[in-house]
Amino acid sequence: MDAPRAQTNFFFYLAVALIAGAVIALQISIMRIFSVGSWAHFGSMVVSLAMMGFGLTSVVMCAANDWFDKHWQGVANVSLLAFGPLIVAANLLAQQIPFNAIFLISDPVQKWKLFGNFALYLTPFLAGAFFLGAVFLRMKETFGRIYFADLVGAGTGGLLLLGCLYLFRPENLVVVPLTLWFAAGVLWFLAQAKRAASLCTLLVLGVLCLAGHFWLPQQLAIPKLAVSDYKGVSYARKFPDNQRVYENASPFGYLEVYSSSYLHFAPGLSDNAAFNLPEMPANAYLGMYIDSEGPMGVMRKLSDAESAYFRYLPMDYPYVIKKDPSTFVVQFGGGISTRVALHNSKHVTVAEGNPEILNAFRNDKGLRDFSGDILNDPKLDVIAYDGRLYLANTDRRYDVIDLSLADSAGLSSPGGFAIVEKYAYTREAMRAYMHALADGGVLSVTLWNKEEPPKSVLKLYATMVDAARDVEPEADVSKEFYAVASYLSTATVLYKRGGFSADDLDKLHAHTHAMSFDELTYPGFEFDAKQIADSLKSYRESIFGEDQAAKSAAASGIASGGAKPKAATEIVPAAEPTTAPQADPTAPAADPTGPAADPTGPAADPTGPDANAASPEATPAPVPATVMGQLAWHSLLHGNGTDLANYVFDTRPLTNNRPYFAAYVKPGDLTRTTDRLEIFQDEWGYLLLWATLGIAAIAALVLVAIPVLLGWRTIFSRTPGQLRVILYFACLGLGYIMVEVALIAKFVLPLGNPTVSASILITGMLVFSGLGSLTSERFMDRAKVTMPVIFVAIGALLIAYGFVIDPILDAIGRLPYALRLVCCFLLIAPPAFLMGFPMSTAMTWLGRLGKNAMFLWAWGINGSFSVIGAALVPIIATSFGLASVLQISGIAYLIAAPAFFAIFLPVRGGTKMA
Repeated sequence: MDAPRAQTNFFFYLAVALIAGAVIALQISIMRIFSVGSWAHFGSMVVSLAMMGFGLTSVVMCAANDWFDKHWQGVANVSLLAFGPLIVAANLLAQQIPFNAIFLISDPVQKWKLFGNFALYLTPFLAGAFFLGAVFLRMKETFGRIYFADLVGAGTGGLLLLGCLYLFRPENLVVVPLTLWFAAGVLWFLAQAKRAASLCTLLVLGVLCLAGHFWLPQQLAIPKLAVSDYKGVSYARKFPDNQRVYENASPFGYLEVYSSSYLHFAPGLSDNAAFNLPEMPANAYLGMYIDSEGPMGVMRKLSDAESAYFRYLPMDYPYVIKKDPSTFVVQFGGGISTRVALHNSKHVTVAEGNPEILNAFRNDKGLRDFSGDILNDPKLDVIAYDGRLYLANTDRRYDVIDLSLADSAGLSSPGGFAIVEKYAYTREAMRAYMHALADGGVLSVTLWNKEEPPKSVLKLYATMVDAARDVEPEADVSKEFYAVASYLSTATVLYKRGGFSADDLDKLHAHTHAMSFDELTYPGFEFDAKQIADSLKSYRESIFGEDQAAKSAAASGIASGGAKPKAATEIVPAAEPTTAPQADPTAPAADPTGPAADPTGPAADPTGPDANAASPEATPAPVPATVMGQLAWHSLLHGNGTDLANYVFDTRPLTNNRPYFAAYVKPGDLTRTTDRLEIFQDEWGYLLLWATLGIAAIAALVLVAIPVLLGWRTIFSRTPGQLRVILYFACLGLGYIMVEVALIAKFVLPLGNPTVSASILITGMLVFSGLGSLTSERFMDRAKVTMPVIFVAIGALLIAYGFVIDPILDAIGRLPYALRLVCCFLLIAPPAFLMGFPMSTAMTWLGRLGKNAMFLWAWGINGSFSVIGAALVPIIATSFGLASVLQISGIAYLIAAPAFFAIFLPVRGGTKMA
């Protein structure tokens, strides 16, 4: 091949790689925009459904494959030129119709706004899909090479966007796919003979795109990124004296810190502080927000006279019985727990997995001055990675380990509608914390308790009891737990290695009484078991009604083996189930609006419960949520959780295999939620997955059916084995995306950050699969012999990964961080490389056999079922675990093996189809 021809080919493949990279970069940009402006689950839904554009494109091209085959270059040129302008137009217009998720059920207009977002973001994906589809059709007989360029380009584009998260604020991230688009356009048209006019057109469009994104919004006074009024940062921005004192963009989240005299953040503060303290600390907090969620309170250093304030925070509990301990704080966050620990401990070690938070407190003068330069306190050591990983691999032992309102944030942070992995709260993590305690050491865990009926805290209780039994199988764990709660505020659980002494209990009882908190359990706590049946029944009826509750109980066996509840003694919850989106118990609470009239009065704690009485001496009857908490502890400690399993919501413990504070609605109750969705707003992340799955499944069936209905006799009449071809590409689409999404979740275990995990996994999967696609060309003529072996190897690897990957990742987590990245990248290689073979081989043979319509249709089926697979992963993971996802993926590849041979069935008539 001569030099000019080689250069043309290089430009051609590089242009395709850059467009594929632009498509991936656009997906991630949209996800980031939704994370900051609204909630990432809606971004995930919009992107997933927009990716159905690839399936729609395949249907159109399949129906007119002869025309597209003849005019492929014109289609590619027009699609490429349109891609950039559509990115800018779609994003800018979508920001002018922001929908409010809070009113998605009650306000029909919000549904249309959500649909508008979907329709707008669909358009650039359609342009990208037509470009790639035209190129694939042109290169169908050497598909492996173009598929290699597509996959490697996509992986590189995702990695490039990750780096650009340091450079661009979220509203400007679309500049990255725009840059890739423009570079691709230049290379694409340089590879063509008649290029002057096209290059000039591209240049004009590039200038218009930049003007449309940067200049036009300023002139029209319209936002480039509209932040929902119900995001935490929106409250801070509306305070009259608000001032943003810090800002930083990175892959670990868009970090902002605001000051205002209206900011009051005292998580779980006892109401009695207002009665007993001579003066409440004034202007004690800044509000820290990550991706507009928050606030996380940043506490200033209090004077000695003000330090009595610490006693009224739930984080103070372990120090009631441990004097001058050596303390480990699992997550720094905004520093409140660390400040409390420094006040009470002789030495403190604190961990923080978000390096940008540490950079802010170390390098920003304003934050250093406000916090008293907390990270440079001589009593403090800082661990610059996940505290869970540190404690699992250290030989040091601590008197107190504190896990208070820990939260992970970053690329995947979805806000209030949370279905994200919370590995800091799993059974395995709790075991690590308990093992790291010195003899007589105390583990203190504080969690938001703002749900009625309670959900998250019940999972926490079950998780901690399971972990304690794992650590000391022969011990009576009921002697090792003490738990308190403040209604609709926080819950705190203490675990003491070796059990609480009588002196410990006397001190804790006195402290709890002084704080007016509710005791849920302690050694010797007696619970009236006669309340169990009525409490469980009343909570189910409060959600689903009396008739539905009875039917559900009969259907699911809830009442089997126990006494029939007596309606006459039922306990009716004091309040309707909350409709506030508070599904994530580890996320910061939303900041209240409006200042307290008297900063020293009870209103100084905006996150705490309403006063139960006129004075701290009042002892009101326990509310149903408190009774439910006591019931849960009684069931877990004395009944192995049998009664708790009959609760209206799922209370199974968190594990590394199922690390979710989500999916509380039991699968059998899903159909009963449709007429009362407003009650389940804290489960919208989970319910939206089911909605996305349903829409994607219907769309996939329609996309599969259209070519059949319109052209089965004409387009496919000479192509045998259609059903097996559908099965083959559906299995590939499902299997590949399920592996990708599941491993992203798994890799958070050793890497400690979802953003880093996603970047390593996506890049590794696509690059190694691209190499597999390129290598498959060497085996193309022996595909009938080679591919069955490949399928068996893929299936065996994925099924084996489901069983053994957790201990492997635990071992990787003990290595230095750079080595962890390398090991995770290499761990992807074996399955990803082999997974590059099936798609490339099948598409190449469809092209070689002249099955053009089937070639295009198969591409669309693969894309459509990828969307289904992406929605399936969290549904399967929350019910059965992430290991099951990997194993199901392996089975999908094994099912694809026999269907593969339908690719080779000869065209009827013995000649290639046009």
